[in-house]
Amino acid sequence: MHWLIAPLLLVSLQGMAQCKTYRLTSTGDTINCTDMKNAKQGRWKIRIESLRGELGYEEEGIFKNNQKEGSWRLYSLEGDFIGLENYRWGFKDGICRYYTIAGLEREESWRAINPEKPYDTIDVPDVVDEYKIIRRVIKREGDAYKNGVWKYYRPGSLSLVKTETYDMDKLVVPKVEGAAPTAVAKTDTTKKAPEKLKTKEILEFEKKNSGKKAFKVRDGRTG
Repeated sequence: MHWLIAPLLLVSLQGMAQCKTYRLTSTGDTINCTDMKNAKQGRWKIRIESLRGELGYEEEGIFKNNQKEGSWRLYSLEGDFIGLENYRWGFKDGICRYYTIAGLEREESWRAINPEKPYDTIDVPDVVDEYKIIRRVIKREGDAYKNGVWKYYRPGSLSLVKTETYDMDKLVVPKVEGAAPTAVAKTDTTKKAPEKLKTKEILEFEKKNSGKKAFKVRDGRTG
């Protein structure tokens, strides 16, 4: 068995030699390695203490050149599993899930942008023809954007409470088929008094007296 221990010990010592600072686990594994350029490398375990009402937690995963990479697992300070996050280029990327003791609470969808390639190609709907897509090249800073469907669950039942859809940090409002237009033209509901039909005699009288000053009309009254 001694011939097995020697190679393992050699690998461990080589790993430590590449680290400026590091920690050893109870099983002798090297974690929290900082290389000679002070960049985080390899497996890390980080503890965040509770502060100003925010609950603390622990997270563990892989650093590559000072950036989080791949899957990171989150635990409460009591040791309960509370989340699984995915990273690329140090930013959240893909599906991230968060849990309570009762079960899955929410599911987030992210898209990371490569900071070394700030130009990105996106598809944009044409403002005139909604069925036409225009491909545009835009510049972005390296970051993570909400992108895709976010799902919120009732813990313990896996029943959806609500969903949200994002397109590069913009909340997408779904179209409702057959919805009435937001602005509806108002109709005039005021009833107009019906026009009275004029007799032949009235028309002739008005024609005969048109252009004259006020005249008196006999209406059958006396005095």
